[in-house]
Amino acid sequence: MSWRAQVVTLYPEMFPGPLGVSLAGRAMAEGAWRLDALQLRDFAEGRHRNVDDTPSGGGPGMVLRVDVLARAVDAARAASPEAPVLALTPRGPRLTQERVRQLAAGPGVTLLCGRFEGFDERIFLGRNVEPVALGDFILSGGEVAALALLDACVRLLPGVMGAASSGDEESFEKGLLEYPHYTRPAVWEGHGIPEVLTSGDHGKIEAWRKQRSHEDTRLWRPDLLEE
Repeated sequence: MSWRAQVVTLYPEMFPGPLGVSLAGRAMAEGAWRLDALQLRDFAEGRHRNVDDTPSGGGPGMVLRVDVLARAVDAARAASPEAPVLALTPRGPRLTQERVRQLAAGPGVTLLCGRFEGFDERIFLGRNVEPVALGDFILSGGEVAALALLDACVRLLPGVMGAASSGDEESFEKGLLEYPHYTRPAVWEGHGIPEVLTSGDHGKIEAWRKQRSHEDTRLWRPDLLEE
């Protein structure tokens, strides 16, 4: 069976979006994965099909209702019982490449896209939903984060990137940023390619790349070295 993604959202028209082109789009067309966008409002009840309500305790904005979310999760789990359910929220831990690899190696994933002030907290315990954040910033909703998460997963599916080793030396795979890359022209606006990369000495090239990975990580993402 192909890897299956389900996205619960108030804006299903945002999908597949960019996932319908390039590597992900080709993989979808070839049947390597499938994407189903579920309209959250379809799981609401009543004349107006309300999916949100005012926050308990007062405050601005609206909160997504737990009963509506639970019905959506139940329907998604019935369709894909083994897939983990993740909620895109800035209150969750940051998504990591390690978690992406775990998800890509599984049967698929169900994603809940946050909106307004976020989710009723009871959905996380009541339906074993895993919170996850794309980063330390706020988006208008979880849809853009869902697109990014799915792109990160799909590119790791067998055959999507071509060579199986294509992702082995990328940033975060070994807890470091990837080394810098160069290509033609040999000199551009007075800037040349490091000589070691044109030396043909693969041992020296490998050592240089390893050193630069550590140096650049120390410079740009020292938190990765601390972790």
